[in-house]
Amino acid sequence: MPFYHTLGQIPHKRHTQFRKPDGGLYAEQLFSTEGFSSDSSLLYHVYAPTDILQVGEPYSVSPEVAEEKMLKHRSFQGFRVAPEKDYLTSRKAVLVNNDVHVVLAAPQAGTADYYFKNADADEVIFVHKGSGVLQTPYGSLTFGYGDYLVIPRGTIYQIRFDGPDNRLFIVESFSPIRFPKKYLSPFGQLLEHSPYCERDIRAPKDLETHSEKGDFLMLIKKQGQLYTFHYGHHPFDVIGWDGCCYPFAFSIHDFEPITGRVHQPPPVHLTFEARNFVICSFVPRLFDYHPESIPAPYNHSNIDSDELLYYVDGDFMSRKNVTRGQITLHPGGIPHGPHPGSVEKSIGARETKELAVMVDTFHPLKLTKTALEIEDPAYITSWLDRHPV
Repeated sequence: MPFYHTLGQIPHKRHTQFRKPDGGLYAEQLFSTEGFSSDSSLLYHVYAPTDILQVGEPYSVSPEVAEEKMLKHRSFQGFRVAPEKDYLTSRKAVLVNNDVHVVLAAPQAGTADYYFKNADADEVIFVHKGSGVLQTPYGSLTFGYGDYLVIPRGTIYQIRFDGPDNRLFIVESFSPIRFPKKYLSPFGQLLEHSPYCERDIRAPKDLETHSEKGDFLMLIKKQGQLYTFHYGHHPFDVIGWDGCCYPFAFSIHDFEPITGRVHQPPPVHLTFEARNFVICSFVPRLFDYHPESIPAPYNHSNIDSDELLYYVDGDFMSRKNVTRGQITLHPGGIPHGPHPGSVEKSIGARETKELAVMVDTFHPLKLTKTALEIEDPAYITSWLDRHPV
């Protein structure tokens, strides 16, 4: 999905001899998506990437589904997910289907003692709280509040945090994460009407080539199982690479809002798309400028999709009692809209400071045991006038 990029040393032509200072060959690896039919990168390793010492017994990390079918509006307090020291064990799936898993995490530490690879899904990690660095064979990405970290499936990484107070909203996609087609030229350039451009995409930098040998633990997630692999060399042994498939960062603060004379529909917030779902960014923006406009969103029916909204910061003109880290889920089949009094209150307002991430899925989401543990059961009646403001 990203544009062509290269770091380090690479040969003049692909699939040709590329030798080390001692005369040996670097090991070339094609990292490709959808077989050989889509984006790919070529990486050149000091050692063969097949240098496996042993493989341990896998164990299940599949989400525990508590409600497979339901039809009512739900709300979940994301910051009720308790912090845990380890990055992987802190990740708690809350809403899932066959296309996407929505995960909350509050890790106090990163992955200093192991390396991780998600062989099932692309990951989009939204950083709500905290900062640090994502380290990969492609180089490093520093991150902070408001960053999306987009990690293609199969990418080996370590994540390090600057402190213990971290909150992540993670989307695991079982199809490739893409830039929306409507933003792209026939040749893949982001067009002038796109709310972001190539300048906003941060590619890895500071490539470090490690040649250490030993016993390096890698945890690999595949089909809901976590496998323990022991490699005989450091996983970040890449001397150079080039291509169009690599992890990158994009800040929600660099998303340029699209506004109009009257209220604009949610697709104007579209940021990424995948098979059967989209990710949108709601950012601070000016309200509609028609003299009789109503800034608050109108009531609407989700006939074909479940709408999930993760509240990050700011004031939300259409909702009452919104808290940071809250998730609302409005399932397909019943209408939802602004809370009582919100429509009149929004008239005359010039702007909103809201910040949120939305995931719209075109197949129903299932609730996990974790979701029920952090649910606000009163949300379904929050549209009644007697509900407290």
